[in-house]
Amino acid sequence: MSELVTSQLINNVLHIDFHREDKKNALTSDMYVALTKALTQAKNDDEVHVVLFKGSEGCFCAGNDIADFLQQTVLDEGSPVLKFLQEVSNFDKPLVAGVSGPAVGIGTTLLLHCDLVYATDKTYFSLPFVDLGLCPEAGSSYLLPRQLGYVQAAELLLLAEPFDAAKAKDLGIINDVVDEKDYLGFAQEKAEKLAKKPSHALRVSRQLLRSNSGLVSKAIEREARSFSELLNSAEAKAIFKKFLEK
Repeated sequence: MSELVTSQLINNVLHIDFHREDKKNALTSDMYVALTKALTQAKNDDEVHVVLFKGSEGCFCAGNDIADFLQQTVLDEGSPVLKFLQEVSNFDKPLVAGVSGPAVGIGTTLLLHCDLVYATDKTYFSLPFVDLGLCPEAGSSYLLPRQLGYVQAAELLLLAEPFDAAKAKDLGIINDVVDEKDYLGFAQEKAEKLAKKPSHALRVSRQLLRSNSGLVSKAIEREARSFSELLNSAEAKAIFKKFLEK
């Protein structure tokens, strides 16, 4: 596993941590490979009842690393990013997240696949795909309209304006806003509470709640095709060139 992504099993909860603080936990292809491996192993390990995603203290994930992003096939078939998105969308055990600081792009869309999400008032969420000349990913074009309603989803995905934890809670993207001092402990406490419940009943209940996973997977595939086309467009290339020149 990449040293930038670590995992540790505590009380039947697999903690998956991002460790790239100097880049605000922006994800690279190697980190996606490590995340996919961790989830694959967790799915097949009976000792893992729940998975808990955590960033560094005060920093969740600033999205994809742009420089690495432009050197990879990104969402082409078989790419590390697409493999991870397919794995997380089909994962059948509860997912929990503790969030603070930036939650940008995949840092927000990953949360749509989680069952319990706790964020601090220092968190800011952003879905900047259109502003980058791209389109939604991670099944967000399917999940957000069904979770929030069309007009709210359109506001987030088309205007692409950042929003805070209070709005995220009002929209139903997160469960609660918690104190900065102990949000990671709070998320761990909730994850362990889930992990103590009858594991098979918990897993089946989660599968029933997420019975649309096949449709989510299809949405991810549709998004991936459009995303790859847009990434190669002159418009997107000009935006990224300008971004890297800053």
